[in-house]
Amino acid sequence: MPAEPITRETPRPVGRPTQTQTWRDLTFVHWPVDPALVAPLLPAGTSPDQLDGTTYVGLVPFQMYRVGLSTGPATPYVGTFWETNVRLYSVDAHGRRGVVFRSLDASRLLPVVVGRRGFSLPYIWSSMRVRRDDDHIAYDCWRRGGGPTSHVNVRIGAPVENPNLLEEFLTARWGLHVFNRGRTRYIPNEHPPWPLRRAELFELDDQLVAAAGLPSVGGDPVSVLYSPGVPVRFGPSIST
Repeated sequence: MPAEPITRETPRPVGRPTQTQTWRDLTFVHWPVDPALVAPLLPAGTSPDQLDGTTYVGLVPFQMYRVGLSTGPATPYVGTFWETNVRLYSVDAHGRRGVVFRSLDASRLLPVVVGRRGFSLPYIWSSMRVRRDDDHIAYDCWRRGGGPTSHVNVRIGAPVENPNLLEEFLTARWGLHVFNRGRTRYIPNEHPPWPLRRAELFELDDQLVAAAGLPSVGGDPVSVLYSPGVPVRFGPSIST
């Protein structure tokens, strides 16, 4: 089945959510990568999602804000934390486009434990520091006990009134693929269209992408974007 259209609106509303959260102060940094290099890193039943024969790897630092279960109240402390993820782009046999996380560095221990044990997501307990100065935002991430680090510093620019096809391809992702409990699952989400802004990369010193199995990725990114964020609802997982 061909991949579903790239759209800024969710193609499948989730109905009653299994989880709610808000993503805030996100920066999206992306590099092109050969699909053949990415394919072995994806879960069974998925393949690299491509745009004009190229796929991408993303480095995305942001704040996870007030995670809640179903329609219950959000968790104000343990459900709010900073995170940096390294992600790839996938499509399954049903044409569902998604994200595959190679690593998720989070600054709270409980979400790390729940994410790893409950969803088989590659969470790692790390420390993060974020500084905001007018139109600049800088993210620092370092793994507890040593290991790779990441530093991203951008200047936030003008709003993106009409995202181009690449910007939509990289940000309009309505689910994730994960290998969990013996099979590949698709977990859908819905949220309003991203309010995007251009961003200028001032400083980048990252080791997380290489540590996630992509040591050959480097050089100048092809896309750097910022978003103040969106509220998000997740639906039940679907076997692929």
